[in-house]
Amino acid sequence: MAKVIVGMSGGVDSAVAAYLLKKQGYEVMGVTLRVWGSDGEEDSRCCEIDEARHICNLLDIKYHPHNCTSLFKENVVDPFVNAYLEGQTPNPCIECNRYVKWAKMIELADIFGADYVATGHYAYIDKLENGRYAVRKASHISKDQTYMLYKLTQEQLSRTLMPLGQYTKDEVRKIAEDAGLPCAHKEESQEICFVTEGRYTDFISEHTDKVLPGEGNFVDEEGNVLGRHKGIHQYTVGQRKGLGIALGYPAFVTMIDPINNTVVLGTEDSLMCGTFLCRDVNFQSIPTPSEGVKMRCLAKARYHQTERPATIEVMSDGLVSVRLDEAVKGVSPGQSAVFYDESGHVMGGGIIERPVQL
Repeated sequence: MAKVIVGMSGGVDSAVAAYLLKKQGYEVMGVTLRVWGSDGEEDSRCCEIDEARHICNLLDIKYHPHNCTSLFKENVVDPFVNAYLEGQTPNPCIECNRYVKWAKMIELADIFGADYVATGHYAYIDKLENGRYAVRKASHISKDQTYMLYKLTQEQLSRTLMPLGQYTKDEVRKIAEDAGLPCAHKEESQEICFVTEGRYTDFISEHTDKVLPGEGNFVDEEGNVLGRHKGIHQYTVGQRKGLGIALGYPAFVTMIDPINNTVVLGTEDSLMCGTFLCRDVNFQSIPTPSEGVKMRCLAKARYHQTERPATIEVMSDGLVSVRLDEAVKGVSPGQSAVFYDESGHVMGGGIIERPVQL
């Protein structure tokens, strides 16, 4: 009987993942990684230990909470704060998956003698004909979470099970209900799990020793001063609401310049981007292509964006150029772009460095 450690959040997805794996004959152990909450602060919504322990008791499986707040701060919170201070918009869940959740769960799997780790993500993991592992899009695209999983390594993928790839959310809730699990109709949170109260800008000011960016100029795309902004960390590319400036026409943040402390405003058309560069690219279904090799793929630059036909190319400086067949709106430095093949496997992905004006 193979042994598997399931990452338990206290929510319905991880609970049903554990339930299904036990039904399939695995020896299941639940683990909750406590990633946030100390000194009176509210725990993260990703690590509700009491709920997770109760679910494991109902499923009659062993349970082990594990503290990894220092690892989470180093690999998720600090980079999140620094990205905003540098005028970028980060994806903290992507960093957490590779450097905290999977890294720690596999470490615990080795300690407890488990063969696999598992999560409640909506995705598949396949071993391909070329011998590599890759995540594949879920059967129901509305719940697909492969965008958040592109950084997982070959070793991590080879030891991971994801039993929810074929299900809809309603089907998962029905399974939990039929199994008598109290989390069956628990609401999902759409917010950043560790920003438990207030706005993310308040969180940034409370969790950095650096001097916060001061006021600066709103400028148009020709550099003309339009007004004053409150600090670059309070804005994101694509933002329209809450700018605090009236120009007589709908204005959007089109670029943030941390060097000159300016926020560039333009029209919605100015947000369209057809080519951009990515850094820290992790290739999954294929080995890293040689410099100069061009490959066709489907790419998206935001989690909820539809993939578009594109050509990717590894550049001499290690960056990857992404040229979309048709421009899309809101390509934002700090966000991630993910590349898929026609079968829905993740070819790879990386962090958007900057748009390229051709």
